[in-house]
Amino acid sequence: MDWRRYTPSPRAVDWGLFVAVATLLATGVGTIFAGTAAAAWVIDLHAVSGVVLVGLLPVKLWRVRHRVAPERLTGARIVSVALAVDAAGALATGVWWVFGGSLDLGPWGLFHLHTALGLLLAPLLLAHLRYRFHSPETAVRHGRRDALRYAGLVATGAAVWRLQGPVNDALATAGADRRFTGSREDGSDDGNRFPVTSWVADDPEPVDAADWTLAVTGRVASRASYDLADLPTGASGRAVLDCTSGWYSEHDWQGVRVGDLLDAADPDGAAAWVQFRSVTGYRWSLPIDEARDALLATRVDGERLSHGHGFPLRLVAPDRRGFQWVKWVEEVRVTERREVGEWVAVFVSGV
Repeated sequence: MDWRRYTPSPRAVDWGLFVAVATLLATGVGTIFAGTAAAAWVIDLHAVSGVVLVGLLPVKLWRVRHRVAPERLTGARIVSVALAVDAAGALATGVWWVFGGSLDLGPWGLFHLHTALGLLLAPLLLAHLRYRFHSPETAVRHGRRDALRYAGLVATGAAVWRLQGPVNDALATAGADRRFTGSREDGSDDGNRFPVTSWVADDPEPVDAADWTLAVTGRVASRASYDLADLPTGASGRAVLDCTSGWYSEHDWQGVRVGDLLDAADPDGAAAWVQFRSVTGYRWSLPIDEARDALLATRVDGERLSHGHGFPLRLVAPDRRGFQWVKWVEEVRVTERREVGEWVAVFVSGV
């Protein structure tokens, strides 16, 4: 049987690989912000693109196998080989994660390795395209047949992605207990005994409660400052903390309702955002209506928050990913516009 009858033409394979990798990169970044079930399509598209890449990458490697003989390697081809190895590694770690795999890399794990390999694809792909770019016009000669083959490949990818759920359930793997984000459960309803992770370089000294205050500032009629003992605690709520490190944990949180702080401060008519600032300089904003229903937690499952989990105050923002749950909060700032600089702070916090 001639397998080439069932594969797209060479140029169509090239462009299929490009679209698959570009989609994986875009949806991979998108998964960082996908906190609600309504955004699950981003994770599904990421997974289906991965399955399509699994189908196309071996075809490409088989067709170019003679070009990568040691005596034929050039600088451009070495970049192409690195791209292929990195893509294969990202695929392998992703599949391994889906089916319950794990890997101990000290403070990092399998999910971190998958993310790192995925991010490395972007510069390698750009370097590869510098030498190997071909116009899409060269791929249209077999356009109709290629379109049908790709339709079958995408349909197969979607079917394979749906089948992994029942397979994981039947095998009772760790992959069976994943949220729609791909995260696995860890430490739910067990107080402070869930993973301690911090965004980028956040690692402050333990906060001295005697010297700490919470300031409510910005576009408000009455600025306020609270000691820990003065906080109007008593609010509670149950929420899932879903970390972009690949785990989730569900808890009962107790603390201060942000809406109560805002009511006491009386925001003016231009107030539209509420920014939560950490002692590290890290910060994140929520629309004011969403912020009113958020919680600044002092306790989790009845236990006082540990330092690693953000004592004395941690933002609890339901349906937001873990990196948006600001820890060690010392200021609630009401603003008219979202601060552009907070996007920079996400990547340099704690430095």
